Amino acid sequence: MGSFMFDRLIKVIGEDNLNRINNTRVLVIGLGGVGSLAVETLVRNGILDITIVDSDIVDITNKNRQIIALDSTIGKKKVDVFEKRIKDINKDVNVYKISDFITPSNIDILFSRDIDFVIDACDTISTKISIIKECLNRNIKFISSMGMGKKLDISKLEIKDIKYTSYDKIAKIIRKKLKEENITGNVPVLYSKEEALDTSDVIGSYSPVTSIAGIMLADYVIKEIIK
Repeated sequence: MGSFMFDRLIKVIGEDNLNRINNTRVLVIGLGGVGSLAVETLVRNGILDITIVDSDIVDITNKNRQIIALDSTIGKKKVDVFEKRIKDINKDVNVYKISDFITPSNIDILFSRDIDFVIDACDTISTKISIIKECLNRNIKFISSMGMGKKLDISKLEIKDIKYTSYDKIAKIIRKKLKEENITGNVPVLYSKEEALDTSDVIGSYSPVTSIAGIMLADYVIKEIIK
């Protein structure tokens, strides 16, 4: 029998679990330092149906942390670059692209297809809140990434319900808003309990933190599928 892309993965999770992963539809919002590694990890571990969302083009300042940022891709749409990369990893993956900038007013376009799991790796707080609310209302599993900028310590990354986070300003704002709107339910988030560094007006980024955050998000999704 010939070799198979997922031979090594089957050795540790089994064929039944690989089939579960193959049949899960994942939506990833945001293809930055965090979201790009989440997508990469999902595709390399058996996801065959993925929707990628980002309105940006690749910029030179992305090169320190985004897996699709190369000299050859600068100026190109992130969703187009990533579709090509995904197909080069596994031609059997169905890739759906959304290049709109997502706001609370157009959030419905994210759910025009049936989705099993959502990874929120976008930067806009109002959009993050809307994604959380939609996932809770639609009973869709999800995980949301909090702020990874201005952080250096990879050991401080954790996944918890948002109620139990600390040292994260984004989580604090979202937590307060959800409480004000009396929104209940589990809200799993990835956050860093490291106190943010002072980088003035520019949100500095360290690729080991953003990359590991993306891998942790993908790992969370995969473990939820096969548990």
